[in-house]
Amino acid sequence: MLERLDELDRAAFLAINGAHAPWADGVMALASAMPTWFPVYALLLVVLLRRYGRAAFAWCLPVIALMVLCSDSGSVVLIKNTVQRLRPCHEPALQGLVHLWNGHCGGRYGFVSSHASNHFAIAVFMARALQGRPAWAAGALLGWASFVGYSRIHLGVHYPGDVLAGAVYGGAVGALCFTLFRGVLRWRGVRPVHTP
Repeated sequence: MLERLDELDRAAFLAINGAHAPWADGVMALASAMPTWFPVYALLLVVLLRRYGRAAFAWCLPVIALMVLCSDSGSVVLIKNTVQRLRPCHEPALQGLVHLWNGHCGGRYGFVSSHASNHFAIAVFMARALQGRPAWAAGALLGWASFVGYSRIHLGVHYPGDVLAGAVYGGAVGALCFTLFRGVLRWRGVRPVHTP
């Protein structure tokens, strides 16, 4: 069963990575680059501040820090270093078949994708925090996280299974951290501002 899933994952990777377009390489590299995220997530912090007010926002920051620690370090320590599945660009059986951007491969192990874990944690946390206002926000957040995850396959550093598992793990972390945030607000008696 696991061997069959691994075969399907490799086939899906080769189909996606092999269908790369040179014009898209730069776009995907930009989506994967940390400097691209800073303005996006700075804007989300501003949205949280406006939506919840200063008192709630002060409690939000430690929860977000915990969330990033769990999604990023947790994906490495708990999963990557335990499972030790080689990235496709490090897999001897795929040598010569993987398209890489500027020869960059990353660390030895790839399961799960920390990029997917981090972005889905933030997307789920924010979607829950925004409470459906505006209506398009949840879809946009999950779409952005999915695009970042896809970029990792396009760039040759993750299998689709790495990204999907990272998304599930990160989404769970984001949901749990929002539950913690909401619980802290209730405990402290802080009411969100609830401005649309």
